[in-house]
Amino acid sequence: MSSTSQSGAEPCDADVIPLRDRHAPQVNALLPRAQAGDCQAMDDLLRHVAPLVVRQCRRVTQRHGSDAAQEAMLAIYRGIHGLREPRAFYSWARAIAVREAVRTRRRLGEFAAEDLPDLVQDANPLAAVHISDVLDRLPNHHREVLTLRAVYGLDEQEMATALALPLGTVRSRLYRARRNFHDAWHQQSA
Repeated sequence: MSSTSQSGAEPCDADVIPLRDRHAPQVNALLPRAQAGDCQAMDDLLRHVAPLVVRQCRRVTQRHGSDAAQEAMLAIYRGIHGLREPRAFYSWARAIAVREAVRTRRRLGEFAAEDLPDLVQDANPLAAVHISDVLDRLPNHHREVLTLRAVYGLDEQEMATALALPLGTVRSRLYRARRNFHDAWHQQSA
């Protein structure tokens, strides 16, 4: 039995192929032209990636999302010549967006626990208050890595790129942040 769309017709390729893969031919065609100095291709490529960048920046810094997105778009524009693999375009753009959002957030306002998405929507609301309280007591650099890991799901390499830090530093910070969170959580519970 074949799957059909809601209209009852067979699904077209656009219904089955993930959005990222549907746009791969477009990026594959635009990237070399943009890197060669074609202004229209650069404009089309930036217009194409803008929604992804804005969405990613707003996830990291809600209050300063538009500022972060603007900085990320400039960084993409400036760095496009260094990108060699068109298939890495989306990951590269995402890493830049996260990095610029973190930088913007540091510059315009610190990470605050009240800005974190509601992680415990259906659970005990008191637990969310306790988590927020423990996070508020951590140093900013520990709060950053915990937020990027737990809330935004970045791996250590993505965090290193976003924070412009060596991978070993990120691993060390994450280890210490987890340990400090654990210790603070158990002190609060006692």
